[in-house]
Amino acid sequence: MAELATIARPYAEALFKAVGAADAAQAAEQVSSLAQVAAAPEVLAFAANPKVSAEQVLQLITSVVGGALSGSARNLLAIVVDNGRLAALPEIAAQFRALINKRSGISDATVFSAFPMEDGQQAEVLTALERRFGRKLNLSVVVEPSLIGGIRAVVGDEVLDTSVKARLDQMKAALTA
Repeated sequence: MAELATIARPYAEALFKAVGAADAAQAAEQVSSLAQVAAAPEVLAFAANPKVSAEQVLQLITSVVGGALSGSARNLLAIVVDNGRLAALPEIAAQFRALINKRSGISDATVFSAFPMEDGQQAEVLTALERRFGRKLNLSVVVEPSLIGGIRAVVGDEVLDTSVKARLDQMKAALTA
């Protein structure tokens, strides 16, 4: 079976072309909501049932998402369900968000912290990371107690790890080498 990224790319690019710059943020939010619902094992099992029609899957997902879907989000969902690619919807959403970020010159950054961060601390980290990586960032923070202390920042395929765990791992490697 092909990689999900390979399957998702044409769908994300088609949605990106179909959605105007003004509607991109709304479409990204809606596709992200659809992806969260589609990622549920129960929904995937329901969609895989041969006795269930594509229309029933569409009705289930739209009722769970709630609210009115834009025409482009609804069309994307219909095409994905008709083609049996519901499992690829989370990857489609991620690639669509990446295309929007690329157009606006922004990158997503995930900061893993040993402890919860207050808003002021997040602002300081965001400023430092934007200066370090040389671009605007959308920051999301994930608490990961196994880091012991410090943070690990992931921006695209770049990682900046200043955690205590990483330093301990470096010392362990140096001592056992």
